[in-house]
Amino acid sequence: MVFRMACRGVLTLAFGASLAQSALAGGFERGGYDIDLLFDKSRYAFEAGVTYVMPDRKLTNAKDVNPSNGNLSNDPSRPTSVRDTENYAVPYLGAKIGITDDVDCLIDYSQPFGAHSNPGLAWVGANAESEIKVTTDNYGATCSYKFDVGKGQLRLIGGTFYQTVDGYKQALAAEIPPAYGSGVGQLNMSDSAWGWRAGVAYEIPEYAFRTSLVYNSKVKYDDLTGTLDLTQVPALINPSNKLLGTVTPIYGSATAPDSVELKFQTGIAPDWLAFGSVRWTNWSTLQTITFCPTSTRGQACGPTSNKATSLDLFYKDTWTLTGGIGHQFNEQWSGGLSLTWDQGASQDFGVSSDTWTLGAGLSYKPTKQVELTFAGALGILTSGHSGTVVRDGITYGEVTYDYGNDVVGALSTSLKVRF
Repeated sequence: MVFRMACRGVLTLAFGASLAQSALAGGFERGGYDIDLLFDKSRYAFEAGVTYVMPDRKLTNAKDVNPSNGNLSNDPSRPTSVRDTENYAVPYLGAKIGITDDVDCLIDYSQPFGAHSNPGLAWVGANAESEIKVTTDNYGATCSYKFDVGKGQLRLIGGTFYQTVDGYKQALAAEIPPAYGSGVGQLNMSDSAWGWRAGVAYEIPEYAFRTSLVYNSKVKYDDLTGTLDLTQVPALINPSNKLLGTVTPIYGSATAPDSVELKFQTGIAPDWLAFGSVRWTNWSTLQTITFCPTSTRGQACGPTSNKATSLDLFYKDTWTLTGGIGHQFNEQWSGGLSLTWDQGASQDFGVSSDTWTLGAGLSYKPTKQVELTFAGALGILTSGHSGTVVRDGITYGEVTYDYGNDVVGALSTSLKVRF
């Protein structure tokens, strides 16, 4: 039996809707890596889309456990419960060109990783964090070569991407009278680096069948530089600390994770499509990111050597599973549903817990060349506890707190033009 493929509209809306799982999913993940446009059957295809994610993570029962910089738990005016997350948008732009009948290439822009936590300066955990914002911009070029194998075609995939990271972290470094400053310190950081991808895919158009396995490499930020601004913390608090009251150039290094993803789709009845994916992400590359004064370059830089500040994460590797079904109602309309489970990266430190997300959407083709998709998703950010951790004899963490089962929502839309 021949299955008429329910166009990529089904996949766009179903996978697009499940982008909501990226809100607090697997560490700093947001849009992840997506090269599905490479498989579009048209010679030329252009796509633009955006997903707006609304996580509602709340922290409760917070307690300051590091009195060395002021025990904020002794201040009854500071709340022990606070909203942690901020809404954000994930954009995507892509253009696919069929160079020949066998060679296709894709150039795309995305934001695979990012985070924005903003509990503010008023809560009892302000010494640990008042705001963190991290953004990545990814510019990719991916090509494939396909040839006949059996009933279908085997496709070899390879490409590269250039990725930038930019971010900051604010925290209350010290409680001081307002006349002497706000007591707030800020870490600013940025860097850029290259990555690569490789994979294979096998397609049988007659059955709307496709399976792909793609590896995305690590991105090594070996020159992560910026400043530590402590101008609002007067040096008289601790004259022996030469960082207080000044802006200090700093440096460090970090590695964005590599990942492996298996995707599949197949026709199961005329105009019906089943699809799914399995992804492993190496989030354990991010443990503690130590920043040291630039003046100490050439010397050791670590938790016990020349440390100015650090970004502590202590993530573990994660799995993400997605499954769904799509249906083409007629030549213009398609619909689909998807369910995603994402394993949280946190290990009793931080708020990246397991996430369950249900996505649904519609695809509309007013003409053969134009396709619009509209999707939505609703998910659960599961509960957990964040405490202190000990690594190599060093205790990390200045605040402990709980979080319950919270809600995340998302809206997604995209426009594709093909010819």
